[in-house]
Amino acid sequence: MKSTYWSCSKFADWIRGTPKLDAGTSEEWSIWEKRAKEKPIRYWLAEKGLDYLQNFIFWPANRFRNMIFYINNRWITKSHALTSNLKRGEWQDFDERLLHAVFDELVNFVEIEQAWMHVVCSDEEQKKYKTPWYRTFFRIRSWRCPEAGLAYLEWAAGLKHDEAWQDKNNPEYGKLTFQALAAQETLALYNWWKNERPNRPNPMDASGLSNYYEERSKDAEARGDDPVLGMFNSDQTRDVRSGNLSTICHKMEEEQDEEDTNMLIRLIKIRHSLWT
Repeated sequence: MKSTYWSCSKFADWIRGTPKLDAGTSEEWSIWEKRAKEKPIRYWLAEKGLDYLQNFIFWPANRFRNMIFYINNRWITKSHALTSNLKRGEWQDFDERLLHAVFDELVNFVEIEQAWMHVVCSDEEQKKYKTPWYRTFFRIRSWRCPEAGLAYLEWAAGLKHDEAWQDKNNPEYGKLTFQALAAQETLALYNWWKNERPNRPNPMDASGLSNYYEERSKDAEARGDDPVLGMFNSDQTRDVRSGNLSTICHKMEEEQDEEDTNMLIRLIKIRHSLWT
């Protein structure tokens, strides 16, 4: 994608004789195109001729940029794949890989892609968030800035239908846009994965089962028995306590697993809004 199009320049407006709209509805664009085509030669020179000329002049630069984009997409961003931060070298079941890959990529989306969206059109924001020069020059998506990504989502989360999009008599006027609702959900899911889920209580510890096994191990060691086997030696009183603690632990594990599933479903439901 070009950063600028000569066919959208003021020079193109001069050639065409019909200034291009800055923004407009589909109907307004249709009216503009009909008017502009009333001067067919000038229209072709501005809309097609300038594109051909720009592509010819920038052919070497475009080939270089295409190479950079391929390298970035293939080996740096790896836009063909989902990746996770699970520990390398250890076996992970598919259900765990699925959960972590999807949510780790959501983090990348917020901290890399949305961060870039926040600074791309503002030199002031690029200075504020210390955007490295190579990110702007090569467009390599390796710069990460959680603060900029969250700032973009917080801005998007407040977008409403106003005069620029809706007539005041429209029922949607003043309501949050689809982009705003999606941004709010993205923020909630990002915060859950980054901050809430890592701080959930460990079911073994919270249920008291870890302390129970530690007590049994110490008792066995004091008797001169194997501390590991001592955790599982039969004792009617202790077996009842173990069963109660295990029930509590399993219930907590099921609740956390259900929460993971529900949050994964919520993420899938907004997948169409996760693009830049």
